[in-house]
Amino acid sequence: MNAVSPSPQPLAGATPADDMPRRLGPPPAVWALAVLVAGLLFTAWVAHRVWLDERERTQAAYAALADGSAARLRAPLEKAAAVLRAMQTVFLSNDQMDQRKFEQYTENLRISAKHPGYVATVFARRQSDPNDPQRVAYPYELAAPLRGNESLIGFDIAAQKPNLLALERARDTDAPVISAPFALRQFEQYAGPAALGVTVRLPVYSRGRIPTDVAERRSREIGALAISLRLEPLVYEALGSSVLDRFQVRIRDLDAPQAEDFFDSGTPFIADAAVHTRTLDFGGRHWQMQLRPRVHVLDVTRVRTVIGAGVTISLLLSLLLWSLSTTRRRAVKMGHRMSERFRESEARFRTLNELLPALVLLADGSDGRIVYANQAARLRLGEAVRPLLADLFADPLLRRRASDPATLGEDWSSMDAALLGHGGEPFWVNASIAQVDMDGVPHLLMVATDISEHRELTERLIYQASHDALTELCNRREFEQQVELALAERKLHPDSLPCALLYIDLDQFKLINDVSGHMAGDQLLAQLALAMRQQQRLGDVLARLGGDEFGLLAFNVDAEGALVLAERLRECIEALMFTWQTHTYTISASIGVVVVDHGEPTLKDLLAWADTACYLAKENGRNRVHVYREDDETTRRQSEMEWANRVRWAVEQDRLLLDYQEIVPLGGVKADAPTIELLLRLRDEEDGIVLPGTFLQAAERYGLMPAIDRWVIRNALAHFSELHPAGARLGTCAINLSGASIEDEGLADFILGLMAQYGVPAHKLCFEITETVAVRNLLKVVHMIERLRQAGCLIALDDFGAGMSSFGYLKNLPVDMIKIDGSFVRDLDTDPMSRTIISAITQIGHQRGLKVVAEWVSAGHMSKALNSLGVDYGQGFALHRPERVLFQRADSQWRRAVGH
Repeated sequence: MNAVSPSPQPLAGATPADDMPRRLGPPPAVWALAVLVAGLLFTAWVAHRVWLDERERTQAAYAALADGSAARLRAPLEKAAAVLRAMQTVFLSNDQMDQRKFEQYTENLRISAKHPGYVATVFARRQSDPNDPQRVAYPYELAAPLRGNESLIGFDIAAQKPNLLALERARDTDAPVISAPFALRQFEQYAGPAALGVTVRLPVYSRGRIPTDVAERRSREIGALAISLRLEPLVYEALGSSVLDRFQVRIRDLDAPQAEDFFDSGTPFIADAAVHTRTLDFGGRHWQMQLRPRVHVLDVTRVRTVIGAGVTISLLLSLLLWSLSTTRRRAVKMGHRMSERFRESEARFRTLNELLPALVLLADGSDGRIVYANQAARLRLGEAVRPLLADLFADPLLRRRASDPATLGEDWSSMDAALLGHGGEPFWVNASIAQVDMDGVPHLLMVATDISEHRELTERLIYQASHDALTELCNRREFEQQVELALAERKLHPDSLPCALLYIDLDQFKLINDVSGHMAGDQLLAQLALAMRQQQRLGDVLARLGGDEFGLLAFNVDAEGALVLAERLRECIEALMFTWQTHTYTISASIGVVVVDHGEPTLKDLLAWADTACYLAKENGRNRVHVYREDDETTRRQSEMEWANRVRWAVEQDRLLLDYQEIVPLGGVKADAPTIELLLRLRDEEDGIVLPGTFLQAAERYGLMPAIDRWVIRNALAHFSELHPAGARLGTCAINLSGASIEDEGLADFILGLMAQYGVPAHKLCFEITETVAVRNLLKVVHMIERLRQAGCLIALDDFGAGMSSFGYLKNLPVDMIKIDGSFVRDLDTDPMSRTIISAITQIGHQRGLKVVAEWVSAGHMSKALNSLGVDYGQGFALHRPERVLFQRADSQWRRAVGH
């Protein structure tokens, strides 16, 4: 039915006027005409201002479009240069290229599909004239596709001097160059601009790394790559209809001798319109673009609206003034007619509700047929509103409920429901339905407020709160909630199928961020998320837990199925080839798997077990899957994680301790000043002393050693005269450096800065590096050793002899002292081979001019045996038991005094 507003009713019995109006001043028609003229003049002024504003907007839009034209035209040229750069990289890895491989590489790059106007990709090999070394030739040797480009094979591009100069410039700068527009050999059958094209060239170097200077580039040049592009399709595709439909476009090469136009769209243009000139610089050439507007695209809708509204308002104002100036009888008659109209309840209802923004509908209480819909309802539901109130609901359940008269008496207040709008599209409202009586007849009154935008915004906010913005996967909070729900479901139904938690940690992801930047890392994470989604089973929950860590909650899967799923994900990640600019990366992942098939674990338990399993996967070589099991290795790993947390707490609470142990000269020689080594200890929560063998392995595994080493170095140098009773007369203080600290490029600057700050002489510091650490990263160790030795510090190679190639590394390590591994000293009395090894180490060390120290001297007779073998110094409990450094002894006494 058509919902309409009430029509005016005829008035029966108008009240006659008592008096004729007296004329005061000009007649009403004069006032009405004056208001009409003033309104029209004001409307004309406003319309003129709007027209000027629209013209400025149009001109600004033309200027912005012209600004972007140069960038649009530059884009396909840069794409061609990027393809050449990729082909150059292929030659750097394999400069022995034949026609088949060349066409295969070109086809893999899909150049023809991505580059408008593409003609061919060619390779010209550099050839020198045996009779004239100064003369070189660049004949084309390879072409792709070969079909249609056979005429290029053998053509010497260096026959023309400009081409040769461009090739030399590209070779010396390793940058792309572009030719002047010329008629392509493949399109000689065309006449005029249709045959014109350009070539983008890039040098090719021999196999190896990318040359870094001009001399190396010249010596390693083997030829040049080029891509031929037809100008006409290139320009049409690059500029597109958005530019060519609005401008007549002319392009010329400013570097050409005559600088003639090589492209002209040929379309008519407005003679008096401003010409937009833009310059494109690429590959050593300069192109000038002239864009002349073709038509004035001026939106006059606002002008027409202003004129229409102004004329209408002027007419209404003049009519209103004329109406107000009429006789009192007419006013009384109109008032009487309106009072009659508002006496009718239905008319009053419609008048009041027509202007409401809410949807208001009135239906017959007996059959639910709609008898009235206000303006908002007609606009939202359509002019031909559905005949029954129940037909408005999109939900079939609500539709059946609204069609039953018995249920309409129930509570229908403040209910969110979807209604069918104009065209059948659903939209959300907050609706209330109430029963009302009108003239004794029961009706149903429905009032609904459109909440579609509010609901959409709420759903978007809920989605953003539960999903990662980069990968659009679930975030950690949502993932943990899903895991807790799954655990609660298993607690209610213990016999249900098991589920599994997969903890995925990317290997060496930091390398990509360091080499190519965080933007490349973000792009890789997005691609990985898409790839893993494709492997995700229906119903499983995939989430990004943070950084380069992902989680997968798999339902209805046993241990074997979880392992298969994890392997599929690992292979998917490993197979992904990620390309960023000139770099191509492969990535792998270590995956820890926890199967929930018994017991009642908590969320904290599952995450800890999964993290432990993932760490074991990394420790076993990365790029593998490890399933959590309650074995000794897992228990040990959890113990290490607990010790790592305790070590972090100890560092934060300053509960690390230092002992010193003297290094004693053998053979009865008394040193002028004592030599000591600092040993690390830890004071636990109960003030017990923990030896380093208990916690150092956990600290190394969880990356805590750099912070610990820096704590030791800082405190040793800050209290150097308070380490030993000798005070400032202390000879040498040895400090151990871990492998993680050796890899810290800023450690040497840190040490040298503290030496200068606290005034500690460099010759009184000796830094000990274990042989296994030195071998693991020889280049970094040598670089740091040389910096410290140049400053005057001593370097000792600790645990010497434990490695398989110990003597060989002595040739490459600039050290001052070697400390024989204690395992040989311990077996000195029982193992002749240990005695022989100690003797050999001592002799080789003395030949290198090094001091030799024996560790683990646990008995007095060992000193004599070691001295007889030529060992210079000894260290062990038989010579000196470790003691607390002086500056921490006072701190310990204070703690005991206050009861800690």
